[in-house]
Parts: sequence; C-alpha cells; structure tokens
Amino acid sequence: MTPAEYIQLKAFARVDGALLAVLWVISFACYVAGIANPVFSMAAMGLMIVTPFFVGQRLGKFRDVGRDGIISLRRGWAYAIFVFFYAAILLAIAQYVYFAYIDQGYLMFSFSRALSSPEAKQVIEQYGMQQAMKESMEMMGQMRPIDYALNVLTVNIVMGIILGLPIAAFMQRHKA
Repeated sequence: MTPAEYIQLKAFARVDGALLAVLWVISFACYVAGIANPVFSMAAMGLMIVTPFFVGQRLGKFRDVGRDGIISLRRGWAYAIFVFFYAAILLAIAQYVYFAYIDQGYLMFSFSRALSSPEAKQVIEQYGMQQAMKESMEMMGQMRPIDYALNVLTVNIVMGIILGLPIAAFMQRHKA
C-alpha cells in the first residue's frame, strides 16, 4: 500500500466511522430511553445488529468508488478496523459527556430499581447471586464517567477487529 493509498483508506474510514458513530449514538440514546419504554430498547438492539451490515455496505462503497471495484482481504480488514476505531472514539466521547453531565445517576437508579423488584429478587435468590449482584452494583456506583467511556471504547475496538475480518472477507474483490 502506497502512502497515498493509506491516506485515502483513512480518509474514507474517518467519514464512515463518523457515520457509524451517529448510528451508535442513536442506539445508545434508544437504550437509555428504553429503560422507560421497551419500544426504544428494541430499536437500540436493532441498530446494534445493523452495525456489521452497515460497515459492509460502506466497505463496498469504498471498494467500488475509491478502489475501482478491487480490494484485498487485508486492505478491507484495515478499513473495517479503522471505521470501528473512529466510531468507537466518537461514541466514547458521547458517552463520557452523557455520564459526566446528563445522566446524574439515572441508569444506576434504574438498574437498582429493576433489581429491587420482587421478580428480580426471586430470580437472584434462586441462582444464589445476591452477593455477586450487590458487588456488581457497588462497583458500577464507584465507576467514573471516563471508566464507562473507556470500557465501551475497548469493547468496540475489539469488536471491530473481530467483526472486520468476516466483513472484509465477504466484501473482497480481485481483478477479473
């Protein structure tokens, strides 16, 4: 890959990473809204499931427009990793802003309320997980906004590395 091709790959990946970040931010907003309304939970899940198809579609566009219909597995994988990387950074920033300035303990309160319901208590007791749930809630309560953002950043980058390979394998094209 020449330096110009590398610059081109990163430029396309930045734009597509920003588009994926918009998709993820909307999904996160639906997740938060889904605590009060299950329809939004379904929308959040649907948007997350769409992620690999969205990246595949954008990789196909990069292949066809930027690479004249030809892309190797390695270049496609690099592109997908960059797209996930850029999107993960933007989502982490958005989540940091949410947890630092908007949330004010809403998610913790919601989780605590859900786990305090009689049904949840019964299930937790049946599986003998009272102590584990208590420790988990205490740990979540001690996390700072940056901790949440960095955890999501790490998960999304790893997800990009893993999902990028089959996406790239499916979208690769060689000279005819």
